[in-house]
Amino acid sequence: MNAELQVRAARLSAFPLKDYNDYIASQPNATPYHYSGWLTAVKKAYGHAAWVVTAHQNGKLCGALPLVEVKRPFRASTLVSLPFCDLGGLLADSPDIAEEIRFAAQNLAASLGGAALEIREGGPELLPEECTELAGDTKVRMLCELPACSETLMKSYKPKLRSQIRKAEKNGLTAEVHQGNDAIASFYAVFSRNMLRLGSPVHSLSWFKELGRAYGDKMLVGLVFKDEQPVGGGIVLVQGKQACIPWASTLEEHNKLAPNMLLYWTLLAKVNDLGCTQFDFGRSTLGEGTFRFKKQWGAVPHHLIWRNESQTDERANSSPSSRSSLSRTVSRLRPLIERIWQRFPLPVANWIGPKLRRYITL
Repeated sequence: MNAELQVRAARLSAFPLKDYNDYIASQPNATPYHYSGWLTAVKKAYGHAAWVVTAHQNGKLCGALPLVEVKRPFRASTLVSLPFCDLGGLLADSPDIAEEIRFAAQNLAASLGGAALEIREGGPELLPEECTELAGDTKVRMLCELPACSETLMKSYKPKLRSQIRKAEKNGLTAEVHQGNDAIASFYAVFSRNMLRLGSPVHSLSWFKELGRAYGDKMLVGLVFKDEQPVGGGIVLVQGKQACIPWASTLEEHNKLAPNMLLYWTLLAKVNDLGCTQFDFGRSTLGEGTFRFKKQWGAVPHHLIWRNESQTDERANSSPSSRSSLSRTVSRLRPLIERIWQRFPLPVANWIGPKLRRYITL
């Protein structure tokens, strides 16, 4: 290792946030999730320890890897970059620096009782032949390049897509973009109901409020209204010229009015006019419904690479057949668990859900 290169792991609270955020802002591959606000919100809302592994050369920051230590009951910890989203990953000025940071992260995981180390990164655009060859359950990242302004963006859409947006407006729906706790509460009223319908534990309201505090004007809340009732909502995070939408929901009973079309258009137009040149629609399963929905907006699939990089990992040493058996068991039980969850009253689901969701890193 270069004698002038210093690599260390530290708690987020011990690291100068301005230096970290300035470095993130300078990196073309950085995402809104890399911003320190994500780590801060995870710590405040769920109590998970936030770490950064950094490299300095001649006193200058030249590489960073944000990590969250997720401690599950009765299980070894997991260091994730990053939990509750599609990716985080390592940023560095050179491959050699990246390798030193990776090694330091492995040492950190080992020092935390042999924690697993999971690094989630984005990869290149999928070639057409890859889309055909890959398995149907392959997860991809859907990215859309944005033009100079929303007027040009609207003109780029096919007539069918434009008519679907107008359909929502003709059905009496309106959409607005807001910030702050009132907007977050309106979003959560829709989001939590939708998660209950899907049979999935919901994030806590405090998680979204902490994100709002941590991101400030970098977090936008899109809301769709029928009369004065919120029937759709989405959250967008902005970093530099990139925007991402980690959560969006609509109320099923109003879906015939096309609130999702108006929601996505309103948020896309907003960030485009703010100067963003790329919109991350998030993770989708290749070829499935959400994949096709995002593709119609101009999003194209990119590789999504999740790797376990622990020095030792019991799961890596287990046989393929045992891992496959576990996966099949979980798959068989999921529909039953979802049906049971769907029967909970909403207040009960919103109370129990976050207590489970804090340990689910997806």
